[in-house]
Amino acid sequence: MNHDNFSRSSLVNLAIFTDIFFYGLIVPVLPFALSTQAGVPEDKVQYWVSILLAVYSAALFVGSPVAGIYADYTSSRRWPLLLGLVSLAGSTFLLAFGNSIGLFVLGRVLQGLSAAVVWSVGCALLVDTMGSSVGVAMGYVNISMSIGLLLAPVIGGVVYNKAGYLAVYYVAFGVVGLDILLRLVMIEKKVSKQWIKEPETESSQIDVEKTSPTNTPSDEPLGISTDITNTQTSTTAPAGEAGHRNDHSNDSKADQEKHKNRPVITLLKSPRLLAALYGILVESGILIGFDAVLALFARRLFGWNSTAVAVLFLAIFIPGLIAPLAGWLSDKYGAKWSSFAGFVATIPVLISLRFVTENTIQHKVLLASLLALGGFTLPFAITPLMAEISYVIQAKEAENPGIFGEKGVYGLAYGLFNMAFALGGIIGPIWAGYVVESAGWGTLTWNFGLWSASAAAVVFFWGVNKPRTPTTDDTPIEST
Repeated sequence: MNHDNFSRSSLVNLAIFTDIFFYGLIVPVLPFALSTQAGVPEDKVQYWVSILLAVYSAALFVGSPVAGIYADYTSSRRWPLLLGLVSLAGSTFLLAFGNSIGLFVLGRVLQGLSAAVVWSVGCALLVDTMGSSVGVAMGYVNISMSIGLLLAPVIGGVVYNKAGYLAVYYVAFGVVGLDILLRLVMIEKKVSKQWIKEPETESSQIDVEKTSPTNTPSDEPLGISTDITNTQTSTTAPAGEAGHRNDHSNDSKADQEKHKNRPVITLLKSPRLLAALYGILVESGILIGFDAVLALFARRLFGWNSTAVAVLFLAIFIPGLIAPLAGWLSDKYGAKWSSFAGFVATIPVLISLRFVTENTIQHKVLLASLLALGGFTLPFAITPLMAEISYVIQAKEAENPGIFGEKGVYGLAYGLFNMAFALGGIIGPIWAGYVVESAGWGTLTWNFGLWSASAAAVVFFWGVNKPRTPTTDDTPIEST
């Protein structure tokens, strides 16, 4: 990776880190803010915390495809990213100084819309930048997300206890401001190409024209020669063959135009893409579902405070630093087997959590160990699927060049990824909370184990062994 690509990749990961960092930063202080800032009665705090979580996910779900489509049709992906970060700054302001539940809801809506832009556009920009190393790039995205989720709640809780409510948001303003400044100086790969001369390409073209037997005199326009050559070819070719070629060309162009007008339908007709989106939904649902119940479970069973619970999240997120390896494997061998293995390996981990039932050292160690194993296996499940989205688009382009037009559909595709992730974030906590309250912790663990098994089955039957890239030969492309 050259220096420019590394810089752009780092800035995108910083944008994703900023979004996740702010999301996690306010988690430990939001219940207090509702009471002290918005005047919500104590018996209504849990209700409004749940509402605000749902509002965020709903805004993310609705805003993601819009942000993705806009990113594909705009001339630069830097500005949508900047707008997303400005929206995040507005959300920070509303949540810091808001004094009513309505302002808090608006702040969460802006935060969800910001996440929609940052994730949809950021992942699309990484695909533009990284080329064939998409899986590795998505591994670093997972690291950015893990670090943000790991550090933010701890920093938020400590700052709130030591310096007060507003100090938490001063930290957020500092991180967001730095990210906006760096985004302003970012130069995209396709923009920088416009400023870089390519003398080698020009000289090569001149050499070809000089050595070509059909080159024209210097005073004859090149277009005329081309037209004459094409005319001669068409007149010497058999009439049936020429007609067949023209019909095929017309059919291909008509097919391209038809698909350009409905890229969403084209993408959603791909079983391979739908399989990836389902796996992402399951992964998101499991992670966020456990976020909703794990702290309360540990507090009830072990009597732990918030600091001790933070250690559990360390056990989950630190092994996630292995994510770039999972991405490298998907780049080399394809998303199917690494993702399938990740989901299968997660099944016994989830089910074994049901054996944590007593307040003893052995059961505390067992819980931490199982969470660490889950933190190791889950990146192998989701990282390849994030890269698989770009592999699907490449395969469709190889089957039918130009099907998505000049600008492509990477923004839209990663908008669909965001929608799947958001939907999992809605289903997971609701499912987890309902099952734990009605049937207990043990029932939830095997429920989530079966959910992971369903994702493994979907990836196995509809995944693809190797990433597909555009080819110039007639080798069949695997089904998309």
